[in-house]
Amino acid sequence: MASQVGQLPPPPPSRPLPVINLGRLSKDPATRALAIQDIARACREQGCFQVVNHGVSKSVMKGALQAASEFFETSPEYKELFASTDIRRPIRYDTSSRDGISKARSFLKHYANPLEDWVQYWPMQLPTYRKKMGDYAVEIQRVSMQLMDAILQGLGLEPLYLQEKLENGVQFLALNNYPQFSHQDDKVGLAPHSDYGFLTILLQSSPGLEVAPHDENTWKAVPVVPGALHVHIGDHLEVLSNGQIKSLVHRAILNPDEARISIASIHGLPIDEKVRCAEELVDEEHPEMYRESSFQDFLDFLPSNINNYKRFVESLKIDRA
Repeated sequence: MASQVGQLPPPPPSRPLPVINLGRLSKDPATRALAIQDIARACREQGCFQVVNHGVSKSVMKGALQAASEFFETSPEYKELFASTDIRRPIRYDTSSRDGISKARSFLKHYANPLEDWVQYWPMQLPTYRKKMGDYAVEIQRVSMQLMDAILQGLGLEPLYLQEKLENGVQFLALNNYPQFSHQDDKVGLAPHSDYGFLTILLQSSPGLEVAPHDENTWKAVPVVPGALHVHIGDHLEVLSNGQIKSLVHRAILNPDEARISIASIHGLPIDEKVRCAEELVDEEHPEMYRESSFQDFLDFLPSNINNYKRFVESLKIDRA
């Protein structure tokens, strides 16, 4: 039946987010190649996917969520010991963000790689926090290395491209605590944004993450798949790929049934290491589309972004008009 004049046709059916069996990367070359193709397609078409069979045990994942919950349940006085407006501190607690995107959340952010350099700054009075969160951080760093190797090969770059720099790169953990949704308040807990790094690997206790896939002009809720980790593309991977893959815009919605915790692990190069478009992906037909930048540059960018939010990657684009 024809649609009425002036009426938009119904949107196409929404596709489910890809779920990638990461164990296929360790199989025979043909199976690995197909897994890399699936990851590359998910990066290009949607900017995100979920991974299963990743080798992180459910007990380690549960332990990390428990450790985060235990921290947020401590007294206000204890949490204030970690409070700061200095975004360069190795650990920082706050109830509102200085980056202009927080609506309703409290968070604890700290570095995690290499673990032995950063664990000394983590909460000490909680008996198991360092053990549980440390075990999780090490496992997620391993998963990030597997994923980056596959993604970079999917771009046509050599195996183990940037491996040493990635092994020594930034791993930034953001533990987020969102209140239960009250119908008197805004349902958005964290406004739309993209993350600075190469990859973000996220674990959530209950639904609340929403993404804007590249191939759909709508928000899509990310389901909590038992045992799965959510992965999405960051600004610096868009730069490295010279725009072949785009960073993912996402937001957090308050859950109407319960308070929610998420743990985002953001991965990138060492703090002062510049990320630039890969030379192999630049030629006359595909000129360099982004300026180089580092995590340090991102931190410098944040104070100017508080009241007039702009994605970091937008500030890096070269105008070739």
